[in-house]
Amino acid sequence: MFEHIQPLPEDPILSLMAACRADSRPDRIDLSVGVYRDARGQTPVLAAVRRAEQIHLQHQQTKAYQGMAGDPGFLAAIAGLWRDDASRGEGDRWGLMQTTGGTGALRQAAELIARCRRQARVWLGRPCWGNHPGVFQAAGLALAEYPHADPAGQRLDGDRLLATLAQVPAGDVVLLQVGCHNPTGIDLPLPIWDLIAEMALRRGFLVLLDLAYQGLADGLHADAEPVRRLAARLPELLLCVSFSKNFGLYRERTGALAWLAGTPAAVRAVQSQLFDAVRASVSMPPAHGAAVVAGILTDVGLRRLWQDELEAMRLRLRDVRAQLAGQLQAAGSPRDFSFLLSQRGMFCFLGIDAGQARYLRERHGVYVLDSGRANLAGLHAGNIERFAVALVDTLRR
Repeated sequence: MFEHIQPLPEDPILSLMAACRADSRPDRIDLSVGVYRDARGQTPVLAAVRRAEQIHLQHQQTKAYQGMAGDPGFLAAIAGLWRDDASRGEGDRWGLMQTTGGTGALRQAAELIARCRRQARVWLGRPCWGNHPGVFQAAGLALAEYPHADPAGQRLDGDRLLATLAQVPAGDVVLLQVGCHNPTGIDLPLPIWDLIAEMALRRGFLVLLDLAYQGLADGLHADAEPVRRLAARLPELLLCVSFSKNFGLYRERTGALAWLAGTPAAVRAVQSQLFDAVRASVSMPPAHGAAVVAGILTDVGLRRLWQDELEAMRLRLRDVRAQLAGQLQAAGSPRDFSFLLSQRGMFCFLGIDAGQARYLRERHGVYVLDSGRANLAGLHAGNIERFAVALVDTLRR
């Protein structure tokens, strides 16, 4: 069976991670993989997470399955992160289930879309997160694109975005990232979110929101405002949530899929379809990360500690952007990097091509994707000046 199968190209991010680890230069800089790093260059276990894990392990009585919906305590706790009316009632139009990370939420959303409307196209931003196309193509869905940024991927092109969405046909799905856009760092202002809600109502397309970095853009509550605004206006909505970044639970694969439907009966019908799809894939979600998140969100002290840590992460990313813009100017950059100050989160495009990215790696030991996407969380006081000098050298070639 396997003798004729051909190997596929390596994943660009995973291959860069491996190349960076194999690089013997002690001053190498890894800006490829999308994980948060602190001022020491480490991806820490948050203090709130450590304490919640200790409490959970002390009180854990079983490893039995929790059911396909996931941890009930987790589901009850997380809804309040993006809903002001998170208490469930008999007429609630929201449904919610735990997933294996944010990617798992996207994959289950793709399965649901395929079951509801196989001919639907999923509109992705150009550029988008590298894994988005594969997730939806794996469910057999066709893709389309809407422009999100200028050709360099550094500034919002709101006019072209809205003009394209105004042509999306009824029954299609538009995926939009909420807060800390990956890979550009360019977020939509609230007036554009309002216009998108009006277009979705008028055109009849479904909005799918990807909320993977809540708390790292403008704050925990502010980052969820687009979700609340769209939910207040639209009859239907899909929302994929990840807790990898804001809780540091990367390897625990903790996420959720929420859906807004026209009636409570429709909410239950969607759930039945999702449960059927889950049963044929992972069957049950992992428990540990969800228990940690629930423990933090339902304990006043732990929640306050977590929010303080999350705010420190957000402010560090903001400061790194400001420092880098200053360092690049001081190093004599031939380009204007002031866009770094208006963007949010970990990611940005450096405006370099694949050849320049290769030069950065080979000459300077700086690892960024060939697209020029960089994870700025990999910068700190010990390497930011060297990176700025290396980038300016690359830009001048």
